[in-house]
Amino acid sequence: MPPVDLLPAEFSRPCLSPGPMWRRPVVKGGRTLRVVVTTIVALLLVVALWEGYKWMGGQTDDHWPGTSIELPTSTDDLTMPHATDIAGELFEEVRDGRARLPLYLFLLKKGWYTFQEAAIGFSFGLAIGLGLAILMLRWRVAERGLLPWINVSQTVPLIALAPIIVTWGRLNDIPDILSISLIATYLTFFPVAVSALRGLQSPDTAHLELMRSYAAPWRTTLFKLRLPAARAYLFPALKLAATLSVVGAIVGEISIGTKTGLGRAILEYAQRYAVSPERLYASVVGAAILGLSVFGMVNLAERLVMKRTEGVERADRVAA
Repeated sequence: MPPVDLLPAEFSRPCLSPGPMWRRPVVKGGRTLRVVVTTIVALLLVVALWEGYKWMGGQTDDHWPGTSIELPTSTDDLTMPHATDIAGELFEEVRDGRARLPLYLFLLKKGWYTFQEAAIGFSFGLAIGLGLAILMLRWRVAERGLLPWINVSQTVPLIALAPIIVTWGRLNDIPDILSISLIATYLTFFPVAVSALRGLQSPDTAHLELMRSYAAPWRTTLFKLRLPAARAYLFPALKLAATLSVVGAIVGEISIGTKTGLGRAILEYAQRYAVSPERLYASVVGAAILGLSVFGMVNLAERLVMKRTEGVERADRVAA
């Protein structure tokens, strides 16, 4: 009997032409440059739309041109500050305890704390979601019993659940950072569990039968066939989970009134909105940048994993 650890050739795409093939030249850094340029263009487009809408409202007294229909929002400086004013506010000093820092450094400091909460919540959510998916894959009765409750769990309002989790944590001497991380976990485990289960169930019946014909144990089938097949389903879920972990962390900070984090900054500047609306908008932009950053980290991890996997598959194909 062939060794179980060696996958059959049927799992690799056959090389139809063993000779040299012409390939389109790849320019190193070209893809990164396109991403940077696209991001800058998108940012400039958002600023242009913002300023264009504000200018139009100022010209028409907050009505659609040529009509008596009011615009959805007012365009005065209190409601919609100029983008340049928001950017300039980032360099104004704000109080941080007894010290004074530029707003951008203040938001970086708060964002780092929120990032830690989101990272812990994302890690817990990944472990719990993937564990539940494997459990439901292994035993059908677990899928029938757990999957409905996993779906129902997402119908509970997070704003109501957050204070309960933190109260339980404080009663049991659990640090607030872990309690807030559990709130982020609550949002992140769901897409991971559902997508991972779908990915683990995605291999063709022919491939599964082939593994059985080689007397492959269930664990070998899981690691050699099912988990590689789940990559296409898992990474999109991880991108969603990463951004949701930031949302969960910020909502948790706002809900419990923590003394640090971006959620705290947003809450404080919302209370002082009439005095300095630019600071609230800057805090919201900081939260958006944090969400995009964690999304980019997962996207980079996906590229590295897929590149490594493609290299291994190419080597196996050449060896075959």
